[in-house]
Amino acid sequence: MVVTRRINLHTRGNADMLDITQEVAREVRDSGVSSGIVTIFAPSATSGLTTIEYESGALADLKRVFDEVVPEDRDYRHNLRWGDGNGHSHVRAALLGPSLTVPFSEGRLLLGTWQHVTYIDFDNRPRQRELVLQILGE
Repeated sequence: MVVTRRINLHTRGNADMLDITQEVAREVRDSGVSSGIVTIFAPSATSGLTTIEYESGALADLKRVFDEVVPEDRDYRHNLRWGDGNGHSHVRAALLGPSLTVPFSEGRLLLGTWQHVTYIDFDNRPRQRELVLQILGE
């Protein structure tokens, strides 16, 4: 069985990190699928998904790595072409990736003790976002 669900988010941009674990768990639980996998997909070119221990130190460390590896103030050709100032957002999103797959059993996500499903919006402004969940199993 395949069930498609959506989660709507409001973000602040600028590497805004949202813990969406409970929303994903609720959609899996409510899907009627007991065991399988859920793929969370961000149909966006400036955001991505990962798992991390969702605490302020780990989140600050991750943001610092993105600031160091893909700084906002570098010259990006995307900015020259479009003038929207979010070239760094596209590169950061490409490095993180737009999807994440999590197994579940008996309607429960099989995450590690400290793992949280985390959505990161790298765009340079607040956004309304919609994530697509594909729940596959039996």
